[in-house]
Amino acid sequence: METNAHKLNPDEIARIIGPNTVYVREVGIAELKGSGMIPVDAPIAPTQKFFALHAADGRRVAVVDSRDMAFVAARQHELEPVSVH
Repeated sequence: METNAHKLNPDEIARIIGPNTVYVREVGIAELKGSGMIPVDAPIAPTQKFFALHAADGRRVAVVDSRDMAFVAARQHELEPVSVH
């Protein structure tokens, strides 16, 4: 069955949810090292958890080491955090 579903692009999503919403999601050390945010040889346990805040368009705007801190940081900057999995 064919549908006429329209996939939203990042700009359309940003317009719908507004500029003050940020998404909080858990990221692993491997992802952060792979993206160059953390040096590959940094002595961080592979089980260490980090939480990234992303703008509506998908840009990563911050990384912290606690989910609670991610929410606090967002609210301190007058942003509305929401969790994604």
